Amino acid sequence: MITFEGLFAEVMRGAPRFGHREHVHLTWLAIGRVGLEAAIPLVSEGIQRTARYAGVPQKYHVTMSRAWVELIAAHPSEPDIDVFLARNPDLLDKRLLLRFYRSSTLASDAARTGWVEPDLRPFRSAAHPPA
Repeated sequence: MITFEGLFAEVMRGAPRFGHREHVHLTWLAIGRVGLEAAIPLVSEGIQRTARYAGVPQKYHVTMSRAWVELIAAHPSEPDIDVFLARNPDLLDKRLLLRFYRSSTLASDAARTGWVEPDLRPFRSAAHPPA
């Protein structure tokens, strides 16, 4: 059975800390192993538990957590995380969601506590940005 904790342990082997790249890696692994639909709750609930455990439950953001899963899944899959990130370097930009959401939308209580669809452009356009 695939668990957030198992994916986290795999990603953290050799990583000094759980930063943005590791978050993308964990999400990429989850999508590859269980598919998009199952990866959404797997990653989101794992991040929520981690925030609660760390004593900062207010840091959990429903829309941001799910949006990253959907955004990573919108990119063509690769068999290796390094190849995947080399072909999709935009995913290493923590501010990438601002290409899909207005900052006011992400800052809203509705987005923090529930799922809000992108209000600038759909995630499927991420892998094929407009020319």
